[in-house]
Amino acid sequence: MLLAAFLNFQDAQAVVVGGGAVAERRIGTLLHAGLRVTVIAPAISPAVRVQDVTVIERAYLETDLEGARLVLACTDDPATNDRITVDALNRGLLVGHAGNAARGNLRFPAVIERGSVQVAVNTGRELPMLAQALTERLESALPDSLPLDAWMDRRSAALGLSGTERETALNRLRADIRHHFLLETDVQERSA
Repeated sequence: MLLAAFLNFQDAQAVVVGGGAVAERRIGTLLHAGLRVTVIAPAISPAVRVQDVTVIERAYLETDLEGARLVLACTDDPATNDRITVDALNRGLLVGHAGNAARGNLRFPAVIERGSVQVAVNTGRELPMLAQALTERLESALPDSLPLDAWMDRRSAALGLSGTERETALNRLRADIRHHFLLETDVQERSA
């Protein structure tokens, strides 16, 4: 079983070993999350070079992991990916293994974003096509925009209340959010 979590890695250091198509795709994900990325590979594609990354054009060394919080093994050589993964795990780092996700401790889910709302889907198995299909289905159910600021203001106001007023205000907010998604409200919410 995997732990589902959203992590704040703003300005954290990531090391991506590999300079091809898989690295390119993962680098975009890391940069979008605010990480600083160093790419290490003997050959680095132009698509990787144009991204906002530090490039080190040479073979991987274990010392490349110093200062990293997250590591991605994205080479086209399974033995190199295995070595990188073991090195990172021995240092207690989060590491994704592009060729065999089960060898690392980090997997990337399929993600839907609507403003500040993120929905992540992982199948718990090596079935990215299932995660993509589920993501497409969920994406079609999400509205293009949500009144998040108004909902947050109502929640903040409710938390400033006490006792039954607080509970009533939070239940009304919960009911309004459920109504927005065409979901039924439960008995407790209807009585509030």
